[in-house]
Amino acid sequence: MMSMLSSLALPAAMMVVLYLVMIRPQMRRQKEHRTMIEALARGDEVATTGGIVGRVTRLSEGFLQVEIAPGVEVQMQRSAVVQVLPKGSVK
Repeated sequence: MMSMLSSLALPAAMMVVLYLVMIRPQMRRQKEHRTMIEALARGDEVATTGGIVGRVTRLSEGFLQVEIAPGVEVQMQRSAVVQVLPKGSVK
């Protein structure tokens, strides 16, 4: 009985370490990203996964319009935004 218990202790300990080191931080990052996307507002300056930097001009449920140059707007999914930049970053 004791050998069976000790043989299960190592895999259980490894699962706990895996959860604490990999899974929990990833879940936290996903929650922070979701919060950032929900808080987007018109006029925010953003960077996307594709490296596009621009200013948000319009928002809808799952999409947003980003002005990347004067008079040039692109439509993209909200999930493509990876970072909200400080005001004045886009010139």
